[in-house]
Amino acid sequence: MLYGSPMSKAPASPKGKPGPKSQPRTAAAKPEAGAAPEGDRIAKVLSRAGVASRREAERMIAEGRVSVNGKKIDSPALNVTAADRISVDGQPLPEAEAPRMWLYYKPTGLVTSNSDEKGRKTIFDELPEDMPRVMTVGRLDLNSEGLLLLTNDGGIKRKLELPATGWLRRYRVRINGRPKDEDFAPLRKGLVIESERFQPMTVSLDRQQGANAWLTVGLREGKNREIRRAMEDIGYSVNRLLRVSYGPFQLGDLKPGGVEELRSRVIRDQLGLEAEEEKPAPRPARSRSGKPGGKPMGKPAGKAAGTAMGRPGAKSPGKPGKPAGKAPASRGDRSAPRGTGKRPIGKNPRR
Repeated sequence: MLYGSPMSKAPASPKGKPGPKSQPRTAAAKPEAGAAPEGDRIAKVLSRAGVASRREAERMIAEGRVSVNGKKIDSPALNVTAADRISVDGQPLPEAEAPRMWLYYKPTGLVTSNSDEKGRKTIFDELPEDMPRVMTVGRLDLNSEGLLLLTNDGGIKRKLELPATGWLRRYRVRINGRPKDEDFAPLRKGLVIESERFQPMTVSLDRQQGANAWLTVGLREGKNREIRRAMEDIGYSVNRLLRVSYGPFQLGDLKPGGVEELRSRVIRDQLGLEAEEEKPAPRPARSRSGKPGGKPMGKPAGKAAGTAMGRPGAKSPGKPGKPAGKAPASRGDRSAPRGTGKRPIGKNPRR
């Protein structure tokens, strides 16, 4: 019998070695050239550990303050795993804590930064001493006040600041003058100021108070001094600006300088972190016990101070990237945006 006859698909392998067909499988099992490396970028790991934001972590790396496995690094283009030994300023990297968030009433006159080149006081100079290292979600300028979200988790900070999050931020704004409702039509359509595009805002004229008028303004982006610049463009100056909500989180009854921590359950529910941080056992069919191991049915049994929320199992448009539903606004907050789908987090806001 001749080898290579038409009936033979492949020549037999000598000495019992694998035939040609097994070779591609062996090659596929090896890492391909250009495949993504294991682990996470070093700046992301530092941020998740609460050392600094990603941008600040990259600066620290460039300054030679970060070492990996005993060697200083000068570029953030490095992936690390749990097996790597990381130190910052000669100190071992602390283990990442569970994600935490706080509501903070920023007073006027404080800078929202870690340090100020002009020597002005920052919010971090005034926070309670027993608070861990935290980062701000977005900013409020020197003369603005109101709700500022704080977190110990760089991943949360970045997630909430992404344009795709699109959470509505509401402000109480006092302007000098006697405006008419139609004066705000340019803001509702969207402005272009000095070649910079401002997205449409929601503006309602609430009341006239002497020489000033009070407005409620809502926007979904956070450009520098956005509301002040937009009002100036239509001929009005802002003399007070107070942020009262950021997505589902409310300023409520907090006083200037006040801090209130949110429950971890609220953070998971509102930010969609449960699937990432925990993997609970599947909920038994038709279970109404609400015992640990599955998501509780219906409303939670208790109501924490400053944390009112809807059904944990309901779809939450407060989660980044989720489209808003058509649920009515919560009671006690007539100016709250429609479509939040959940009651706001925080005590009843001021009227």
